[in-house]
Amino acid sequence: MGMFKVKAVVANPADPKRFFEEEFWVDTGSTYTFIPENRLKEIGIEPLQTREIVLADGRHERRLLGSALLTLPEVKETLPSLVMFGPKDSLYLLGAMALEAFSVEPDPVTKKLKPVAAIIGAHWDTR
Repeated sequence: MGMFKVKAVVANPADPKRFFEEEFWVDTGSTYTFIPENRLKEIGIEPLQTREIVLADGRHERRLLGSALLTLPEVKETLPSLVMFGPKDSLYLLGAMALEAFSVEPDPVTKKLKPVAAIIGAHWDTR
């Protein structure tokens, strides 16, 4: 699938007036939304805990995890989202958990996010 970027606004849930806007790579292969730690700290977002992650090159490391308000202007919604504190000046990645929370999927042809119905559970045949 071709990669593309979308604009997103990242805000501090405790003080939404502290925010920044940035272009994020849409990355369905990334579980979490990945944001350089210096940008999160600039708006006062503090880490909540750590998670072990596997990087694209196969290395394992522990990264800080926090919570932010994420706005996707393309879909006109704001939702709380878990965000991974990336290294300073790293890429901005919009991960699978955020895409699922916003009920969108990437359309590689139009290079836009398109709405999809959320899946709540499987249908069980009780006959």
